[in-house]
Amino acid sequence: MRLAIKFNKIFLTSFCLAQLYFLTGNSVVGQTSVPQWDLFELILEGPEGGNPFIGTEFGAVFYNDNDSLWTEGFYDGNGEYKIRFMPEEQGEWTYKTFSNKPSLDGKEGKLICTEAKRGTHGPVMVRDQYHFQYPDGTPFYPFGTTVYEWPFQSMESQLKTLETLKSSPFNKVRFLAVPPYKERYIEEGKLKIEEFPFEGTSRENWDFSRFNPEYFKKLDQCVKWLYENGIQADLILFRPYDDGRWGFDEMDQETNKRFVSYMMARYAAFSNIWWSLANENSFMKSLTDEEWDELFQLVEEKDSYGHLRSIHNAGNIYDYGKPWVSHISLQYYNAVRVPGVSPLLRDLFRKPVVHDEINYEGNITRRWGRISAEELTFRFWNAYIGGGYATHGESYKKNPWISTGGKLIGESPERIAFLKSLVQESPVDWNPVDQYYELNLTGKGGEFYMFYFGKESPSSWKVILPKRGLEEGDRFKVEIIDTWNMTIDPVEGIFEMVPLEGDGYKFRDKDGREIQLPGKPYLALRIKKVAEKPFYP
Repeated sequence: MRLAIKFNKIFLTSFCLAQLYFLTGNSVVGQTSVPQWDLFELILEGPEGGNPFIGTEFGAVFYNDNDSLWTEGFYDGNGEYKIRFMPEEQGEWTYKTFSNKPSLDGKEGKLICTEAKRGTHGPVMVRDQYHFQYPDGTPFYPFGTTVYEWPFQSMESQLKTLETLKSSPFNKVRFLAVPPYKERYIEEGKLKIEEFPFEGTSRENWDFSRFNPEYFKKLDQCVKWLYENGIQADLILFRPYDDGRWGFDEMDQETNKRFVSYMMARYAAFSNIWWSLANENSFMKSLTDEEWDELFQLVEEKDSYGHLRSIHNAGNIYDYGKPWVSHISLQYYNAVRVPGVSPLLRDLFRKPVVHDEINYEGNITRRWGRISAEELTFRFWNAYIGGGYATHGESYKKNPWISTGGKLIGESPERIAFLKSLVQESPVDWNPVDQYYELNLTGKGGEFYMFYFGKESPSSWKVILPKRGLEEGDRFKVEIIDTWNMTIDPVEGIFEMVPLEGDGYKFRDKDGREIQLPGKPYLALRIKKVAEKPFYP
């Protein structure tokens, strides 16, 4: 849902164009244009005294001939107040600010929204109940990875992570908005992290009523880098992991709400944002499900653009059926160790399923971080074959990607890239064809099929398909896919389907043929429909 406020345009009679900046911080005084779905930023000078984060009401309405949108502003330090806006329609937009501070109130101006930059498609939204797309109709298939702490590393490390992502298959990154307590961030009793979200240096002197703009400017840069490279930023607002040391996981609900409001004002205008309310939310014992509901609804209210919203569970699973949740963000490892759970989750919640934590490729002692590349690839296939999506992670002792980023050294990303290419090349979305009886089959009946044999090692496969969508005489070509070695081998001949005698639910090849297979694990079959009748030139 998008929140819009309609205004009578007659009273907007005088226009005073304030300084406009892009997020780079470079002044472009008099700049009045911004590409569609890009970031427009209005900067105003205002009061510095007292506490600018408490009691300051500040925002603007943006409108064109078709629509209007209200967006709240935020204080960014040094007397600067900012409003960020993402124009969703091309053409002229007009804005006016409203504030209880006279120096911020009644500022008026215009901007021109120009054609979108090449490769920019707008914020991702839900499509056809179980999938995703951009507002221009371009499908989006999430292939995510997790790099929880990359914004808190050195600039050199951050840039190395970004370079790795640019050459990886991953188009969505999960990371924390607030650093976790880690011994590596403490050295001789001093903090190695230069900035924190709140003013102060420890639990003893945090001022939870005052944000630290310098901290968020660094977080801004990470979100911006991802945007510039077409990568979705799955930003995790809350998390446990303090062990009582910093107290960011034990803030009162008033502080939590103020933090959410600030994050919405600061980041909602980025088109690549996804909101994750928390990582392992049920480990945060100070918050009840009702309080999580309040925070979800606040995100929904304050985000004028309606970005995707979910929450990542620990032991207790949040009710993903609630209306303010756009998709399932699941940590439940067994759900992808077999192929049939994603269809069940889809049927239960009627929403897209993203398995955001399915254990990690690595060699650490913790059991969640020591599965093989083969196993992680296998779990990815189980997620997608069931009509869901998955998120990667890597946790080698000498290269803790999931924590600090850097470089990827595992063998699974290349295989995940291969799977991604198969998904993107498919003529249809990957949906269960007959989830009650055919757990390892996806596609669209009568048009396209992908069978995944997983850890089985079949030496042959009899050409039999579920009846749904088929008609007698439909003809298909078959390819054998080795999902580990990333090879595709066509099978000779065309297979014509007829009803299977004595079984009202299946069709078979009219000649009763079998396809010979290599007899090893991680095989798949891609089956594509060919022309109804042979074409003779």
